[in-house]
Amino acid sequence: MKKNIIILSAALLGLGACTGEYLNPGTANEQQVITSQTGLIAMVNGLQQKFTTSRAGTIYAAITADGLTTKQLKVLNAGNTDEVLLESGGTSLINSNGILNNLWNQAHLTKSNADIIIKNINNAPDPAIKSGILAYAHTYRALALGTLATYWEQAPIQVAANAPFSSRIDLLKEAIKSLETAASTLTANPPSAGFTSGVVGSINITNTVYALQARYNLMLGNYDAAIAAANKVSDTAKSGFNFDDVNPNPIFFNTFGNRNVTEPSADFGLTGTLVPTATDGRKAFYYSAGGSTNLGKASFFTSNTATIPVYLFGEMILIKAEAYARKNSLTEAVSELNKVMTKTVDAWGVAAAGTAYAGANTQDAILNEIYRQRCIELFLSGMRIEDSRRFGRPASERSRNFYPYPLSERNNNTSTPADPSN
Repeated sequence: MKKNIIILSAALLGLGACTGEYLNPGTANEQQVITSQTGLIAMVNGLQQKFTTSRAGTIYAAITADGLTTKQLKVLNAGNTDEVLLESGGTSLINSNGILNNLWNQAHLTKSNADIIIKNINNAPDPAIKSGILAYAHTYRALALGTLATYWEQAPIQVAANAPFSSRIDLLKEAIKSLETAASTLTANPPSAGFTSGVVGSINITNTVYALQARYNLMLGNYDAAIAAANKVSDTAKSGFNFDDVNPNPIFFNTFGNRNVTEPSADFGLTGTLVPTATDGRKAFYYSAGGSTNLGKASFFTSNTATIPVYLFGEMILIKAEAYARKNSLTEAVSELNKVMTKTVDAWGVAAAGTAYAGANTQDAILNEIYRQRCIELFLSGMRIEDSRRFGRPASERSRNFYPYPLSERNNNTSTPADPSN
């Protein structure tokens, strides 16, 4: 990851904190950054750096919180108190939990920085560079909003003193609005080499925009829009967050590299009829010793330099399968479902290589299989808590439905609602 990164150094202490100081190796002040095209590109790089790196970043917090809440991970060392309380869930999960505070604060910080870039976009005079800056800013803004909507019932959208909270539905709508802006911007003015050479060589922006549109429209129940967006995603493209030894893969560095915090649960954390078949090819992919032991390292977290996907193409197929099933278009749903269950070729190597669906031709049975396939295909992606709620799974399969509002927000924003009961 490039080192010419500009980040907001003042922690976002709730959304009441709406100002910050920008620091970079060249000691540029805030005005120099936001009025410079080069500075705005550097801020784009800062969005990814802030969202992805370190134990304090969104990626570590989201995957760890989701994994522990939905039993994909189990705690190895009782001294890791934040992880223990996430695993316990219920009333044990208090609003001073460090992982939850990081997840909340870093998502808001990413959105806040994206908003600053968007507000000052006219300071980029080159249209083909301006479009890239704007598309990336809106994409990370959408990722931040979608993350908040996944784990909390409400969150502020605006940055202001005692900012009002909006429902997760409104957060998702706002995320989709940003993605629509990103898509139209990319279509109208494809980013030039002058832009792409200046940004961190990582996400495939066009396919990421469509993939996130599909994801968030599905979460909102906009099934036709979800199908349409998923159909635009290339089956050969790869879009991921890249890491190096200076900015290492946070899950490997903090978790799987030393086996002292958490480790994957057996069989993807699934039990009963949800357990994958013995021959499911994704066992060998996600577990170093096959699918039934607890000692494997999920394949996207095997080294400091391992890339973490923004999305998997299998998710796009399963989005279409679920959307068709919920529309009661069962033939189309099974057709898409089979593409995942029998897949042998995948851009990332995630391939079940199994047999086609042979269950009952009912909406409930097909949706149950779609949920099972999502749990396996999208293991440790940070999405299972949302899936578990959306599919109406038993409460025993997760330790919380939504998280309490972090102490950092409650102490700085009088608009903070009461915590959800579970």
